[in-house]
Amino acid sequence: MRIRELLWGAARRRPRDLVRLFGWSFAEAAPSFVSGQAIAHALDDGFAAGRPVAGLGWLTLMAAAWLTAAIGARQVLLAVARIVEPFRDALLRHVVAGTLHRSASSGLRPDSAAVARLGRQVELARDSFAAVIAVSRSFLFSVAGVVLGVLTLTDGVLPLVLAPLVAGLALFSASLPAMARLQRRLILAEEGTASSLASMVDALRDVTACGAEDRVEAAVGRDVARQAGIAKALARLTAVRTLSLAVGGWLPILLVLAATPSLVRDGATAGVILGTLTYVAQSLTPALGSLVQGVGVNGVRLVVALERILATGARPAAGSRGGREITAYPATAPLATSRGTAGAPLRLRGVTFAYGPDAEPVVSDLNLTVPEGDHLAVVGPSGIGKSTVAALAAGILRPARGRVLLGGVPVESLGPESLRRARVLIPQEAYVFRGTLRENLAYLAAGGAATDSVLDGAVEAVGMAELAGRIGGYEAVVDPSELSSGERQLIALTRAYLSPARLVLLDEATCHLDPAAEARAEEAFAAREGTLIVIAHRLTSALRARRVLVMDGVRARVGTHEEMIAGSPLYRDLMGRWEDPVAAEACDTPRENRHWAIKCP
Repeated sequence: MRIRELLWGAARRRPRDLVRLFGWSFAEAAPSFVSGQAIAHALDDGFAAGRPVAGLGWLTLMAAAWLTAAIGARQVLLAVARIVEPFRDALLRHVVAGTLHRSASSGLRPDSAAVARLGRQVELARDSFAAVIAVSRSFLFSVAGVVLGVLTLTDGVLPLVLAPLVAGLALFSASLPAMARLQRRLILAEEGTASSLASMVDALRDVTACGAEDRVEAAVGRDVARQAGIAKALARLTAVRTLSLAVGGWLPILLVLAATPSLVRDGATAGVILGTLTYVAQSLTPALGSLVQGVGVNGVRLVVALERILATGARPAAGSRGGREITAYPATAPLATSRGTAGAPLRLRGVTFAYGPDAEPVVSDLNLTVPEGDHLAVVGPSGIGKSTVAALAAGILRPARGRVLLGGVPVESLGPESLRRARVLIPQEAYVFRGTLRENLAYLAAGGAATDSVLDGAVEAVGMAELAGRIGGYEAVVDPSELSSGERQLIALTRAYLSPARLVLLDEATCHLDPAAEARAEEAFAAREGTLIVIAHRLTSALRARRVLVMDGVRARVGTHEEMIAGSPLYRDLMGRWEDPVAAEACDTPRENRHWAIKCP
């Protein structure tokens, strides 16, 4: 999306507010036309003619114009806010959606620091957009009022006013590209300096321990010096703004004063000369100054901020992540089991997916059927594509070829609400927001279904009763910063347990829990009505599952634990590397054995 289209779209979507803005702008610009007329008539037709009452009447009219302008200015600010605030909200949605999409596509944790940086750019864009609208509109209406007013006084003065104004605007416009480039470099330099300082502060103890003070000081000093150099260059360039203001705003005053004798000989009165000077000094020069300052600073910042937002906050059309081809093969029998596939909540048929048109497929020609009530564990080396399969199954990613069906329906044909009710995906990084514990647990539940008794059952089943008590109950406010990663995962797991979705996908959603807590949570989901797919963090998840999908980078095999041991060298190798003392301890403890569901000798 181009910046011009983005800004024009923000204004075009609010036609009533635009009409209101222009209407009140006429009121705000009233002094631009009235002031010169009032001064000229008050002097010529009032005080100079010996009619002070008439002169005071014209001055009263000018005061009324300023009062009208004050009322109009307030309404203008409200109209600008009605245009700018939705623009800000749209930018924030763009940033957050792009970040979440990249996170879902890559399987990596969302970059909260990048969201915070872009959030500051959004606020900067909002403020700059409001300033640009305000000063541009004010300048246009002020110039129109001045031109009309000068024409009604004497048309011979108009060239003396307009020619310098056009020259000043041309000079200012010529400096804008260089200002934009320097402003862009300054923003990047400021971010680099902030990043260097943050890294230095985080590592102060290590820096001191290693005696690296001088080296770190030099590195950070280079960033600070670079930022200072760019800021000085930008400051030097702002001198052009001052020159353009002098040419367009103050030169007309000098020209009018210099031409006064000639104008008087042509019949211009003292009131006409003073009225013209009033137009220039009171309306034109301040309006030009506001335009130069507003566009020269806020306009450049707006363009640079929007470039940053659109470039770094967009959803990636294609990434550069490579991968391996994966095709699912049965270990000893076809994927369709004796349970059949008619009621299968999930089917992948010939699914192929790559992170980019030129990247190697991460998944290639994958065929997989997960029957109703199945408990499937997905195992394989890190980076092999397990999270990609989970994202494809959840409808977050769309395959380049093949079909993904949920309950027999193509996933791309399901709307957000239907997807939410059909499946729930819990990633490794659990999301907990600031709100009550009830709100955190129940917002995926069907309306009115999350009663205290239902919550109690889910909390007990998943194993977060102790955590709920420590937080203070369902009405206590949860502060995510005070929770550990495992505690956040427990809340997210309970939330998923309470959802109406028949298909649950746990993408390493228990990796921060201890083995016993992980076993209890997985057993709770296995006992829950519906289908469970677990992207395994520990191989104990495979031992608890009815079937195992082994992804080995060449092809994928699916079957029971025993079938995988017999038919998959990779699975045998993974099991051989698993630390058996953990399993032995579980086998020696009946209670642990019950929770882990390990097959003991």
